[in-house]
Amino acid sequence: MQRLRSRQQFQAVLASAPVAKTPHFALHRLSLDAVEGESTLFAQPGPWLGVLVPKRWARRAVTRNAIRRQIYACAPDASVLPRAAHVVRLRSGFDKARFVSASSEALKHAVRAELLQLWLGAESRGPLGGTSHVA
Repeated sequence: MQRLRSRQQFQAVLASAPVAKTPHFALHRLSLDAVEGESTLFAQPGPWLGVLVPKRWARRAVTRNAIRRQIYACAPDASVLPRAAHVVRLRSGFDKARFVSASSEALKHAVRAELLQLWLGAESRGPLGGTSHVA
């Protein structure tokens, strides 16, 4: 699985509506088969994955990195994912009163459980559900 690196890649994927949402995460997907002109952005075949963890929702770098690692660890295998570009976006912060430590095991378990729910929600919408592209 390839990782999204450039701003243009992220912008192309985020222009599509989320295919799945949980209280803290949103999953955006852009089908690479149906989109013309994306061959320059996504030259390699197969699925792509990008992660957005804004400082707005996770102030400490330790927390952002822990969430980012959980996202990459929970992503389905490349053989299961469709030929599309995916972006997992943190859309709200975790409760500081409940997760006092910046990188606690409780936070990691909560993030992992929610990410598994997110990927299952995306599967239930079909392999390429919600792939509309807004220019």
